Amino acid sequence: MRSVTYSLNVSLDGYIVGPDGDFGWTEPDEELFRLATDEIRGLGVHLLGRRLYETMLYWETADEDPALGFSTSEFAEIWKQLPKVVFSTTLSAVQGNARLVSGGLAEEVRRLRAEPGEGDIAIGGAALAAEAAALDLIDEYRVRVHPVLVGGGVPYFPRHERRVDLDLVESRTFDSKVVYLRYRVTRRTA
Repeated sequence: MRSVTYSLNVSLDGYIVGPDGDFGWTEPDEELFRLATDEIRGLGVHLLGRRLYETMLYWETADEDPALGFSTSEFAEIWKQLPKVVFSTTLSAVQGNARLVSGGLAEEVRRLRAEPGEGDIAIGGAALAAEAAALDLIDEYRVRVHPVLVGGGVPYFPRHERRVDLDLVESRTFDSKVVYLRYRVTRRTA
């Protein structure tokens, strides 16, 4: 069965975006960019909320810029080909290799898991990930912890009243002092 993953950059105090909407502190160096490229290479589909979809639209045409280096061009090429499902009640259309869905996250994940295909199912966007976490759909959390405290904003981890046990399956510290942590959700059978 295909795993559902949630992977984003996060400040040490747990936010993906600061209180002023800034996330410039997440700009990757070459080493982190390689990690992000490797992660999307391992995906079969990416589920996005509207805000993340709109942010990532840049990558639909980025590979056409001759000034981009190899790694950014490679990321753009892989991203553009990756199937995407956009969850939004306000958009009327999406671009590129994407389709629009207005609801039913659990049903969509069940359908995607049942389909033949390879690669993980990624969840992107704080609100969509919070919904997926509340529905116990996330199998892995992949966190790139940046050495910065932003003091508030949009939290990486959803705030709910449910305990989730995790097993650390990978950790790395990059030259930029960013720490990558990959946790698998521990599901206990009764």
